[in-house]
Amino acid sequence: MKRLWKKTAFFTLLALIVFSLVASSGTTKKILSQDTRNSESYILADPPHKQQQLNQLYIGIVNEIVTPTPETTPTPNLNLTNRERFLTAITDQLSTIPQFGTYEYILLRAYGAAFVNHNPEVQLPSKVLFKDEKETKEFQDTLTMGKVNGTNNCYLQKVAADALNQAKAQISIPLKSGYADSDCTRSFAANVRFWRKYANDKTLARVQQGQETKILGTVAPPGASQHLWGLAIDLRVSTEAQRQALNQNGWFRTVEYDVPHWTYIGYPPDKLSDLGFQNKVIGGISYWLTPL
Repeated sequence: MKRLWKKTAFFTLLALIVFSLVASSGTTKKILSQDTRNSESYILADPPHKQQQLNQLYIGIVNEIVTPTPETTPTPNLNLTNRERFLTAITDQLSTIPQFGTYEYILLRAYGAAFVNHNPEVQLPSKVLFKDEKETKEFQDTLTMGKVNGTNNCYLQKVAADALNQAKAQISIPLKSGYADSDCTRSFAANVRFWRKYANDKTLARVQQGQETKILGTVAPPGASQHLWGLAIDLRVSTEAQRQALNQNGWFRTVEYDVPHWTYIGYPPDKLSDLGFQNKVIGGISYWLTPL
């Protein structure tokens, strides 16, 4: 009788275990079919003491179902040269990398720093030069803009404005002019107006031929300004504390000789060298320049 009781208890316990596993398996499969993209949902559907067991049963299935989220930040290969690392970082941002010696390459070298930004909320043009007001406006109409705090009408791409506002919350950083929206995002017409203030068609021809480049540190040719992208601003920065606040929030001087001009890169200072940028100090001013 005692032996019969042991057998009965054993088979009853075995049946309960089998039933529990089948029920758990069925529940898990149902949850997976409802949302195969959620790698944890089937674990949360069961009591904690079953998590390890279910992991072992379904780890193979989950590995096949879950697609890793692609990284938005490129991983630099430090075995490459600075130029190669920079070009690798911007290759998927531009429709075509300009050929060395062309006008577009000259513009990329002077103004292309922002193309390393892989934040999906940042919009970048697919080329370095807009041909006219229509093309510029079509791009600008796609942008999500944010207001720079403490200004009347200064707008940048929202991510860039938010980062600048964080820097301004740490320390006062005024616009170059003190109030004008021209320090911020500009229209194609404003870009042309600034160009004509400092240069002319003959100057443009010399720039296009590679005979004149220093002017690019004073004013951008029509259609080439970073201000058209909503990722640049002109500021009055005179202290180390201001510079550090800007750098810590992704803002850097990237245009050689253009002291008031700041570009939103979106990386901390210690990442710029890995991306190929070259730090150059001119007249006590630190610039992070493209290695082209």
